[in-house]
Amino acid sequence: MAPNGAGALGRFTLIDLTRVRSGPACVRQLADFGANVIKVEMPPAADAGSEPLGGPREGSDFQNLQRNKRSLTLDLKQPDGRAILDRIVSESDVLVENFRPDVKDRLGIGYEHMRRVNPRLVYASISGFGQDGPYRDRPGFDQIAQGMGGLMSITGIPGQGPVRAGLPVADLSAGLFAALGILTALLEREVSGEGQWVTTSLLESQIFMLDFQAARFLADGVVPKQAGNDHPTSIPTGVFETSDGLINIATTGSAIWKRFCEAVEATELLGRAEYRTARDRSANRAALNAEIAAILRQRPTDDWLGRLNAAGVPCGPIYAIDEVFADPQVRHLGIAQSVQRPDGTSATMLGQPVTLARTPAMLHHSAPGIGEHTDEILAEFGYDADEIAAFRARKLI
Repeated sequence: MAPNGAGALGRFTLIDLTRVRSGPACVRQLADFGANVIKVEMPPAADAGSEPLGGPREGSDFQNLQRNKRSLTLDLKQPDGRAILDRIVSESDVLVENFRPDVKDRLGIGYEHMRRVNPRLVYASISGFGQDGPYRDRPGFDQIAQGMGGLMSITGIPGQGPVRAGLPVADLSAGLFAALGILTALLEREVSGEGQWVTTSLLESQIFMLDFQAARFLADGVVPKQAGNDHPTSIPTGVFETSDGLINIATTGSAIWKRFCEAVEATELLGRAEYRTARDRSANRAALNAEIAAILRQRPTDDWLGRLNAAGVPCGPIYAIDEVFADPQVRHLGIAQSVQRPDGTSATMLGQPVTLARTPAMLHHSAPGIGEHTDEILAEFGYDADEIAAFRARKLI
């Protein structure tokens, strides 16, 4: 384990009250860059019989989300447990939670209370639908947000019906936006000296991720539909068969369209009136795709990749997950990284996709055992051995 205070965010202590995915994903961003993260969990005796949220503790998903954190068990249903949390919060910088809004208020650990405990605290909340409004108390789930946020209506083959994305877009984007909000609030605190409440939700994060599809509606009134593997506005862009597989090709703009036609030795397409402009190519999408498909079926994927990349036409293979991590560029980037487990073995996890030249993210240690650092953390906040033993006897920890 790296010592506390190491890394770009090492001077910040963060209290992690999150569960499942969106909250842990947020905290992971900050933990990987060195924040001193204290993951607060219910003691096993107080949580007996509950289904583990986030999957088995030793499972790949939990380990990937909870690395670089220390675990403190604390029963927040007991007043004295909340008093211990208050003491820790009073000396911390950030608290992150993703309870339903009514739950944290019922527990007495909401923003207004914590602001009184520590006015400098940056308190971050991730919810399904927002901290107020008619859906405030609804439970949130990624696929529900994908549906309500419009993503499922534009994913899949035309006429197929709504399709969920193959990864938890709403959960992950909410976590990333919350992390960005926390960092912004910490920067602002350097000027004002005050903390603030940072909030986001799965629903609004998913809607933001619609990006140009949302802009098409808000600015132009266009309601986007499913387009399958074809790009909805840049044509021809899509998936095409080759003589031995499939290839992705993106011919955005007239310059790339010209380079594409030259690379596939089909310059006669450039002179065709029905394909002359982007608007023409869009109106005649099906016919153009059919002509391109007939050309690309004549050679293998690797041949086309060489020709098109040499011509400056964006293209690439379509990988299964195992092929992704076997690709030489992916190996060069080093996004799959090893981390040590307490038993001395190593596990491979996803590293961060952004690199800081002097203070990069690091995988210091795997996910902690439940309560693994309870005594250590409480001692750091001034509790002595007798007090910690008394807490344990009362099942507060």
